[in-house]
Amino acid sequence: MSSQLRPRPEITFVEWNEAADDAPQVVVVVRDRVDDDALRLLRRIHRTSTARGVLVTTHIDEQQLVNAAECGFIGVVRRSEATPERLVQVIRSVTRGEGQVPSDLLGSLLEQVGRVQGELIAQHQLFTRLSAREIEVLRLAAEGYDTSYIAQKLSYSERTIKNIIHRLLTRLNLRNRTHAVAYALRQGLI
Repeated sequence: MSSQLRPRPEITFVEWNEAADDAPQVVVVVRDRVDDDALRLLRRIHRTSTARGVLVTTHIDEQQLVNAAECGFIGVVRRSEATPERLVQVIRSVTRGEGQVPSDLLGSLLEQVGRVQGELIAQHQLFTRLSAREIEVLRLAAEGYDTSYIAQKLSYSERTIKNIIHRLLTRLNLRNRTHAVAYALRQGLI
């Protein structure tokens, strides 16, 4: 790859290692497969550099693409398509923060993102549907009232109020009353 890119005036090669002062804008990694070793390398580059990444690989699937993107490698080129012109085009795009992915993977990736987004929204709606009673308990807790006052105010037993709070904490995976109140405020539930 370097022999194809060195003659290109648009590309400047920088010798880089983690201790170098002159950090590159883009790092190009060439690997046959995106296996565990390749992912470790991508993660290390991501941890130690601000450079965006271009991955040139022979074999890649949707999950490997997601893993590479999580490491800042937003440009992916199949080795069979890695002409000097294509590499320069992808490097320039990645420098501007634009992703470049093979079109067949992009379609699959968008479908996967859509599915995950839909699942997250459905899960969020399931968890955030609070009853009027739960909202009232949280509202009073947010005003600083203790369990006995909330029970008296709403005409419930203290045990019922404790059970309501416990179910909320468990269902929403929250740590304590304060966390529940903060969550409800951030979500606009109270």
